[in-house]
Amino acid sequence: MLYAQVVLPLAQPMYTFSLDEKLAVRVGDAVVVQFGSSRFYTGIVWAITDKKPDYPRLKPILKRLYATPLVSAEAQRLWEWIAEYYMSTLGEVMRMALPSLAKPSATSFVELDERSIEPPMESYVSLSDELCSEQALLEYKEKHARRAPKRVELLDSVADSISRYGADDGYVPRRMLSISSEQLLALRKQGVVRVEQRLVERKYGGERFLSPTLSEAQRVALDAIHKAHEENRVALLHGVTGSGKTEIYMHLIADTLSRGESVLMLVPEIVVTSQLVERLERIFEGRVTTYHSRLTPLRRGKTYLRLASASGGELVVGVRSSIFLPLNNLGLVVVDEEHDANYKQSDMSPRYNSRDMAVVMGKMYGAKVVLGSATPSLESYLNALSGKYAYVELKERWGEGVLPEVVVSDTIRAVKRGERKTHFNFDLLRDVERALSSGDQAILFQNRRGYAPYIQCRTCGYSPRCPHCNVTLTQHKSTARMECHYCGYNIPTPTVCPNCEIQDMALMGFGTEKAVEEISRLFPEARVERLDSDTSTSESAFKRIVSSFQNRESDILVGTQIVTKGFDFGGVATVGILNADNLLSTPDFRASERTFQLMMQVAGRAGRRNDRGRVIIQTSQPKHPVIQYVASGDYHGMARAELNERKNFGYPPFSHLVRLQLRSENYELLHHASHYVAGLMRKKFGGRVMGPVSSALEILRGEHRSEILLKIELGASMQRARDLLADVIRLTAENKDYKGVKLVVDVDAC
Repeated sequence: MLYAQVVLPLAQPMYTFSLDEKLAVRVGDAVVVQFGSSRFYTGIVWAITDKKPDYPRLKPILKRLYATPLVSAEAQRLWEWIAEYYMSTLGEVMRMALPSLAKPSATSFVELDERSIEPPMESYVSLSDELCSEQALLEYKEKHARRAPKRVELLDSVADSISRYGADDGYVPRRMLSISSEQLLALRKQGVVRVEQRLVERKYGGERFLSPTLSEAQRVALDAIHKAHEENRVALLHGVTGSGKTEIYMHLIADTLSRGESVLMLVPEIVVTSQLVERLERIFEGRVTTYHSRLTPLRRGKTYLRLASASGGELVVGVRSSIFLPLNNLGLVVVDEEHDANYKQSDMSPRYNSRDMAVVMGKMYGAKVVLGSATPSLESYLNALSGKYAYVELKERWGEGVLPEVVVSDTIRAVKRGERKTHFNFDLLRDVERALSSGDQAILFQNRRGYAPYIQCRTCGYSPRCPHCNVTLTQHKSTARMECHYCGYNIPTPTVCPNCEIQDMALMGFGTEKAVEEISRLFPEARVERLDSDTSTSESAFKRIVSSFQNRESDILVGTQIVTKGFDFGGVATVGILNADNLLSTPDFRASERTFQLMMQVAGRAGRRNDRGRVIIQTSQPKHPVIQYVASGDYHGMARAELNERKNFGYPPFSHLVRLQLRSENYELLHHASHYVAGLMRKKFGGRVMGPVSSALEILRGEHRSEILLKIELGASMQRARDLLADVIRLTAENKDYKGVKLVVDVDAC
């Protein structure tokens, strides 16, 4: 009798099940097991042994789900590393890693069987046994040439496809035949061909691709990356916006695919990188597989199962969860826009950073790693300065493109001088008018959606707030409602103050919806589009807005952070940042770094062709260091200043920051639990503990939230810190007084 340790998609340890050798189960296989009295789960076999555990009774593994293991030996090591480093269970990693339909669960075995999906199958065709030899086929054609000329013609077509594209066993993929389904069915009925279903398998290797021509600077950068990879180092490609990082990626991808190895390219958001995917499709036709949350569950599941059975030569472009895809023979991992905060999983455990996991994955899989950005994260930049990463820089734009001129426009001065209309300084309006009169386009960036961030009674100061979250409601004029952007709660926009019953409600601030209304009034002839999460509710809506602007069917694009990412619009002469102050005022030690990154990214949308563009930054703090660094395009100056300040205060990247967040619907219980946990931590970590304090969002979806921060300096043992922290979590869980408190751990918190 054999016994298997099985990982289930639960926040639980592994469980042992008995294993019938007739099932031919291997390590990494997906299997069906019964857990509890009335629940059936898909689990992953983690280890198999013939040593009987000390349990009186073991449940059996009921079934093996797929012909191919879903988790390779390398992936097992990666999962174990993630679970240990981010203080989660293997079950939580499995829950995150596998798409829902690849790990069905149900209340009965029959129901689970019905929910299971099959790997993508493909029809293969061969001649019947009687016609497999050339002599037999010739005799058959001669015999039926006069009575069934059409059948003979179809047989010739099938035989020709088999000789050209068929495998050694005489089968050819159905898609390679030039006959219709009706004609193939007729041949089957006549017994002259056979059709069978096989797993979809794409065999790659040895192809040459028409990669884009590189400039001299790009060739130098590519050579430097190759040298870094020969030294088994991660390469950090720091290229200004429009410098042609994508062309370098393409050459690296082509080299890797030509060796029959697989490539994983991570992007922050798949929907905003549609231009990138289209370019990759043109170069690597038929190779590109996309993977992201907007795909249907069935497509995600089928994609995972297909890749698990593929031998290599795959090109996957996906978001952070793509790090878990079963890519065999992995040769290259590219992380584009490596600084982007979307690479950090923050909603559920494990709270991993896929950029960091890409580096770990490269070591475990023996793959090359490239991190690329116009504004690298300070963590990656410090690794480059220390020599851990190879640093490769592209300082100039590709081709005829030149970096835009950046102008800082003082909003306070503009108001005093009467040089401002609504939310736009005259500096910006003049540039927009100049662009439109020249047949060019403009992008206006406002990092708030909706019409107004909130409304307020001018008599008593009342503002409508969400009853479930500690935030004001945002006014949306198009729906005449006020919405909470966290939980979705909404109410009709009040015209009379609910508090003092006086009709004196005023709009405060402005969002993208109001910006569109105002700019349309100032430029009535201009065609204005809005791009934010309210207008791009589907992929088709997003593509329509982007295509309209790209094809010059619209003149002005107003948007949130979405407009800063990955676009290459050739006609943009003016970019306006409408309110830089709300970016700088974020209560976060990363605020300066992220403000610089965001403004440099949006500024990079201007002047990407022959003409130099202009960027207008509207701010009441024109002398702020970050604004000055953006104006001069001085990334290195910003990075040095920020690193010096972080070092003085012991913040990342000079430490690891662990955030413990406590949540409860009972505020008093949360208050006592927070101080209890902080006390336990101080006994173990001393002055490294900060808090507890209320979270930035003190109440969210009805739960009160508080936080405790733990700073572990570089050089100290993170393993020891995690062990001590695990003791704190265990003691808290065992304390019955705090049973109603949830505790969430976020290692390397953003």
